[in-house]
Amino acid sequence: MEKKPKFGFMMAAPDRYAILKEFARENRRKMTLSETILWEQLRQLPSTFHFRRQHIIGDFIVDFVCLEQSLIIEVDGGYHSEPQQIEDDLFRTEKLNKYGFTVLRFKNEQITDNIDEVMKEIKNTLYNE
Repeated sequence: MEKKPKFGFMMAAPDRYAILKEFARENRRKMTLSETILWEQLRQLPSTFHFRRQHIIGDFIVDFVCLEQSLIIEVDGGYHSEPQQIEDDLFRTEKLNKYGFTVLRFKNEQITDNIDEVMKEIKNTLYNE
């Protein structure tokens, strides 16, 4: 098992970090509708659950992360149903799990059509219910 980073900070390989940092910055500026809806909900949670968006962990940029709870939330658009992307997402989730993170994945439609159920699942995970 790979060692969990101290307080969730993991740097990408030095040759990739600057690229990932700029990509994360751009992703924060251009959030999708689903990401915007979820971000507004996450910001309303108690301050004990501080979420970051488009955060670099290893060589990955995760959509949302609560470092204190080791919880990552990924928002999956339509291309995530492509066979190669399914395989890539599985690898990514396994790697993040090895770093000690729980990964929750939601499709865009789950967020736009039923944000209350999405938040219920997130809260259940945060409160270990």
